[in-house]
Amino acid sequence: MGSNSSRIGDLPKNEYLKKLSGTESVSENDPFWNQLLSFSFPAPTSSTELKLLEEATISVCRSLVENNPRTGNFGALIKVFLSRTKELKLSAECQNHIFIWQTHNALFIICCLLKVFICEMSEEELQLHFTYEDKSPGSYSSDSEDLLEELLCCLMQLITDIPLLDITYEISVEAVSTMVVFLSCQLFHKEVLRQSISHKYLMQGRCLPYTSKLVKTLLYNFIRQEKPPPPGAHVFPQQSEAGGLLYGLASGVATGLWTVFTLGGVGSKAAATPELSSPLANQSLLLLLVLANLTDAADAPNPYKQAIMSFKNTQDSSPFPSSVPHAFQINFNSLYTALCEQQTSDQATLLLYTLLHQNSNVRTYMLARTDMENLVLPILEILYHVEERNSHHVYMALIILLILTEDDGFNRSIHEVILKNITWYSERVLTEISLGSLLILVVIRTIQYNMTRTRDKYLHTNCLAALANMSAQFRSLHQYAAQRIISLFSLLSKKHNKVLEQATQSLRGSLSSNDTPLPDYAQDLNVIEEVIRMMLEIINSCLTNSLHHNPNLVYALLYKRDLFEQFRTHPSFQDIMQNIDLVITFFSSRLLQAGAELSVERVLEIIKQGVVALPKDRLKVLLFCPPNPSGSHCFPGNSPKPHSGPSHCFAQTHLVVPLCRLQCRVRLGKTPQTCLSSFVSHHKPPHIPHFPKNLNTGWSLGILCFSASVPFFLFFPLPQISFRQPSHALNPAHRLQTTTSSKPFLMPPFKIISPFPGLP
Repeated sequence: MGSNSSRIGDLPKNEYLKKLSGTESVSENDPFWNQLLSFSFPAPTSSTELKLLEEATISVCRSLVENNPRTGNFGALIKVFLSRTKELKLSAECQNHIFIWQTHNALFIICCLLKVFICEMSEEELQLHFTYEDKSPGSYSSDSEDLLEELLCCLMQLITDIPLLDITYEISVEAVSTMVVFLSCQLFHKEVLRQSISHKYLMQGRCLPYTSKLVKTLLYNFIRQEKPPPPGAHVFPQQSEAGGLLYGLASGVATGLWTVFTLGGVGSKAAATPELSSPLANQSLLLLLVLANLTDAADAPNPYKQAIMSFKNTQDSSPFPSSVPHAFQINFNSLYTALCEQQTSDQATLLLYTLLHQNSNVRTYMLARTDMENLVLPILEILYHVEERNSHHVYMALIILLILTEDDGFNRSIHEVILKNITWYSERVLTEISLGSLLILVVIRTIQYNMTRTRDKYLHTNCLAALANMSAQFRSLHQYAAQRIISLFSLLSKKHNKVLEQATQSLRGSLSSNDTPLPDYAQDLNVIEEVIRMMLEIINSCLTNSLHHNPNLVYALLYKRDLFEQFRTHPSFQDIMQNIDLVITFFSSRLLQAGAELSVERVLEIIKQGVVALPKDRLKVLLFCPPNPSGSHCFPGNSPKPHSGPSHCFAQTHLVVPLCRLQCRVRLGKTPQTCLSSFVSHHKPPHIPHFPKNLNTGWSLGILCFSASVPFFLFFPLPQISFRQPSHALNPAHRLQTTTSSKPFLMPPFKIISPFPGLP
């Protein structure tokens, strides 16, 4: 590079790069390094510019790979960088712009070379390139074999110890990006890395003491969302024309952050990648997620995961247990605010999921907040714009709702929060609605979108699981939310009838033609009936536990009472239909007594009066368990047993996302290999990892990201989501011995006016 390099197109002919990658050894004390590191050209800010940089430097990189075993110039470059970092903190205090600029350039070159090395060779070969010195061909020194560990420790010290100033912002971003590049080796391995060299150094030895400090710094980088210095706040003073172009942050966002994607467009419309307001915050978040999901070592757990699982609020004065290593404290209020504001990105949603799932302190704090709408509304907006979001983002948002709805306090409180003028909800003007009713509307809309577009059974089940968790706590449902619940049941009923009719016609046609294979309508019917049963259980749970709080739901039931006729005698629904039949029959008789033509207000008044008159012991409490893929209604290994507390039915197999390495099941779109096709067509990595199809390791959610053009996967386990029941659900004393009659109920001939003009 050098002082004369101002454009990417000049790099192949650059004499300094040729010397670095050539056959001549360069001592770490040679003045050549000052000349090499005095380059200035705009950093790549797009995939096109990145491709140009790779094409311009590929010959240099290959030459260095070939000659480095004899020259050791790569190791010399790293030693030059390490020696400079020892004075970096003092240089920042003294505002030594030139020194910081050259140190940054050294790290920039190292990051570029590491990216090529990781793509082209194994970890063992990469480690050897850190050990080569100026000796006889192919020899190396055992005293230098920890240069890789020293570089990793230096990067961690740089991230945690160097003050974040205008002149150090760029090198801080580059340090975080270089660590992300180090951890990208996973992409080029078929199996999950458990013996990675970089993982070993990060989890043991000299890097281990920096664990909690690094995690804390990365979290605060995300919380603060520090923006790059504004135009004019240059990294170093302007030089003469001989010194090349002015090198400042105004030339582009984050030198090391060339492009970051999270597979937008998989199973959704392609969306433009927004410009990052804080490259440091974004890169810090990516690095934090990668570190937190590293595979545990054979003899020690992942310390970064331990740190994320155990950190506490700064206002918590209780001592840390001695058994909790790498613990620290952080301001939960600032963290909560940042999480609420940043949910437009996949990475921030993934961090929110990770903290809710793994850190009980964070989960308890968030569930105790009185302003939960600040967190829930961005999650609902993600689900509402499902057609614009990638499938990973939708699944993560849905799983977060599942975790939140496990808490009865949350399920009660969201119906007490009243919202006004929800501008992003366009189907209907909602001038005033509770947060709970809005949540129901958005989840039902997601189900209906899935039924017509993606047809993902597991997305159905997860959405219904969230409604099921909430159903016992439904309070003062908005009339539109109540109507949408019944409308969804109506849609499912129509689909059930359609598939049943197709099966009947197909069976008749097969009698005349023995050679025509029959479609498998039985499986389709089974899926639809499972979903219908869950909807009936949700309605039944609400009627059993909070009938007096939901007159609008009773109104919607009465208005669409004919929908339930066909399910009264259906063997799969007879048990769950008893309470619904009872409610419909009881209130129908009271409306019949009141007259034939009734206004909406009069019907609601009769319903409210009838709720008081209906004996509570006439409603049968049923055990509520959602269906699993095998067809039964309680998941294997988790059969409920009678006890006095809440009953739980854990859903593990339903929490599936479209892209994962440990087990690959694509539900919303394309296969992982197909998802990579756009990247492969431009960057041509040596090989694409294979994804094992059947591993008994449990489901794992994955995100594919690109940092410094190196794609990498983030893996994290999915939680056991419990479907809650009231504490008396399994108490035999509360089970009414209601007789079941095979004779259908007769509906009285009264008429109800629709409370929703223009809607069926």
